[in-house]
Amino acid sequence: MLQSLHIQNYALIENLDLSLCSGFSVITGETGAGKSIILGALGMLLGQRADVKSIKPGASRCVVEAVFGLKDLGMQRFFEENNLDFDGTECIVRRELSDSGKSRAFINDSLVPVSLLKELGPHLIDIHSQHQNLLVGEEHFQLNVLDTVADDKDLLIRYQALFKTLQTSEAELKTFQEKVEKERLNMDFLKFQLEEIDKAHLSENEQQELEDEAAFLDHAEEIKQGLFEVDALLSTEETGISSKMYACLHVMENLSRVYPKMLPLIERLNSCSIELEDMGQDISKELEKIQFDPERQIEVNDRLNTIYALEKKFKCDTIAAVLSHAAELRNQLSNLEDSDDKINDMRKENEQLLKATLEVAAQLSQVRRTTASKVEVEMQKRLQNLGMMHICFHVSVKPFSKPAPDGMDEVVFLFSSNKNAPLQNIADIASGGEIARVMLSLKALLTSKKQSATIIFDEIDMGVSGRIAEKMAIMMREMSQGGRQVISITHLPQIAALGQFHYKVYKEDNEQTTATYIRELTAEERITEIAHMLSGSTLTDAAVSNAKELLNQKTI
Repeated sequence: MLQSLHIQNYALIENLDLSLCSGFSVITGETGAGKSIILGALGMLLGQRADVKSIKPGASRCVVEAVFGLKDLGMQRFFEENNLDFDGTECIVRRELSDSGKSRAFINDSLVPVSLLKELGPHLIDIHSQHQNLLVGEEHFQLNVLDTVADDKDLLIRYQALFKTLQTSEAELKTFQEKVEKERLNMDFLKFQLEEIDKAHLSENEQQELEDEAAFLDHAEEIKQGLFEVDALLSTEETGISSKMYACLHVMENLSRVYPKMLPLIERLNSCSIELEDMGQDISKELEKIQFDPERQIEVNDRLNTIYALEKKFKCDTIAAVLSHAAELRNQLSNLEDSDDKINDMRKENEQLLKATLEVAAQLSQVRRTTASKVEVEMQKRLQNLGMMHICFHVSVKPFSKPAPDGMDEVVFLFSSNKNAPLQNIADIASGGEIARVMLSLKALLTSKKQSATIIFDEIDMGVSGRIAEKMAIMMREMSQGGRQVISITHLPQIAALGQFHYKVYKEDNEQTTATYIRELTAEERITEIAHMLSGSTLTDAAVSNAKELLNQKTI
């Protein structure tokens, strides 16, 4: 329920504070007084596009704030899912717009994206304007009416979950089939690549070993020549280092007889000579082993060229990466070999999902067909009360050939307002006044089935007058029973007179500007306002008397 509304610096409204109650309220005012401005402010509050042109000239920002009662609206889950404070009784919604174009939205003083206001809005207010009468011809709207009356929410949620899973499963199957088909066209090429790698018999560590061997073979002659020179320097009998070291030892041993301090040096030199002799023997052995092998060099280089070519071809840096690619190819080929089995398994899963979806769809269809009969009875009774005595209202429920997002039912409202006239789609034949009465009856039907948000009717009475308008007012007042809130913006005195609360929108001029205001009328002011609605600007005694009579009607 909309408990209070505050509007500041919006269009012609400088500062407006309005308190509202549950029940049936009416808002009247001359054309151009600003009723649409108030609706525009409410629209901005509920997430519609905000235009800086809406800011009152001279102001830097505009603010729209409302307090909504939440009792019996079942909103706890919404607030919890969006991490918003929830006390179960009311919430405060605020929207601010600055002249820079920046917009901010708040729910219970928490900054939220405007999109969240759009999501919250329909739970709080249902603003029914004239253009929404066109909704009656939309299939989704008609289906939604039927589901609301049927109270099949849990069944519909089950169906939609199955349908979504079915769609995902079907998409996965299609994607997998397309992938398999594409890979099968490439299967021979995959086999050729794998055979090429397998034929090479690669070993993960051989590249480094071969590169080391290739480097040795490339410098074998150079290495052998160097070792030969070292061997000669070490081992030549007369000029080699070993011979000279032995000569040194002989001299030092002779000296040690008269100079004992030479003994430690002799030991050190002796150790060096032994080590040098070992080194010479090792170098001789290495020299004997080194043989330049041109055939081996060709063999090593050919092997490396094979490795390098495979790495380049498969865009790899190492043999390990080539082997990993081979494993991937092997896996792809294995998967292709098993793909038929997987496709069959996926098809079976789809068939099971489709079966489950069709079963729930059948249950949903049965509930809808049963409910359609009830809607027909209810709507005919309500529309007859609104003066359509020969009305025939039929809810057609026809099956789709395959599952759709909301079930397998095509729901169409068929309509005839004339005696013995054939039924036709309501969107094609109903007049403006008839559509208004149908929409009001539908809203009344929906309201009777659930605790609904505040409903605001913006001139739903267009195209009707007199006794029919009075009956529409009675219906709106009935809708407001049980703590509900219905607000009607009207130009008809028959509707205004039946409001439990009456608010007037008006404009006043001052020296600088024009401003829009709204206030609740007293009992005496209501008489005057309704009399003006009857007679125009000239207030007559007959109009006053008629206004009093309208206000004194015995209604609910």
